Amino acid sequence: MEGLLDITDEEFRSIAGLVYDRFGINLSDKKKVLVRGRLNKLLRAQNYKSFNDYFEDVLADKTGKNLLTLIDKISTNHSFFYRESDHFVYLKEHILPELIQGGNIKSSDDLRIWCAGCAAGEEAYTIAMVVAESFPTSFFTGSPVILATDISMTALEMAVLGRYTEEKIRGLPEGMRKKYTTHEKGGVYEIKKELKNLILFKRLNFKQKIFPFKKKFQIVFCRNVMIYFDQATKLDLAGRIGRYIVPGGYFLIGHSESLGRDMADYQYIRPALYRKIDGGCQN
Repeated sequence: MEGLLDITDEEFRSIAGLVYDRFGINLSDKKKVLVRGRLNKLLRAQNYKSFNDYFEDVLADKTGKNLLTLIDKISTNHSFFYRESDHFVYLKEHILPELIQGGNIKSSDDLRIWCAGCAAGEEAYTIAMVVAESFPTSFFTGSPVILATDISMTALEMAVLGRYTEEKIRGLPEGMRKKYTTHEKGGVYEIKKELKNLILFKRLNFKQKIFPFKKKFQIVFCRNVMIYFDQATKLDLAGRIGRYIVPGGYFLIGHSESLGRDMADYQYIRPALYRKIDGGCQN
């Protein structure tokens, strides 16, 4: 493409190696064109003459700001409301009723859900809608019920803003769209404040060996995230996430992903749905 800086195989391997080491994302050789395209505008804006010069600056930056910008450009934040909708049906019809019947969920302070790899917030807000539909208004104390995390600050800023195009919102049932969003000019929909209050958005790198959580979760969504990891990284992450799920808690992954049916810490329930085994993943 005219005007684009070219990237050599060696430069690509250097960047891919750094991304893998710091974030666990596996950039295969097929991603070379993608990396070149996503970083070119940044390189030209900052007057870099080569990808190697840029790579050296990222390594030399002690603040870590350049590294965050790199992963922000590289990461894919594609999602939409009610994606893989059967998970939300199962959440509403099986998981939440089971928690209620168990007697340990008295108010929203007792319910903890982690939406890991939340992108621009579509999945987290869908979860919040299902939760809001499942409990009376008196259940909610004002504290967040859902922790939603992502590696990309740009995606998180969009999530906090909670404004989406008609194309993004299309998957929402009409009743929920009217109940939980306001329609603005230009076909933009904004999530209502009472739903936003159910979610806390935070940045998190999955490569952290210990996650900064004080309490465990009954439900973890980590969907269409591990497709970017190699098998070793995927299994390691699943194991570390398991440390933060209560025994009997649920772990939902994307339908294009699989942990296999022999994970020691999880019981296979159905495709893309697992349950934490009592005693597994001890700290």
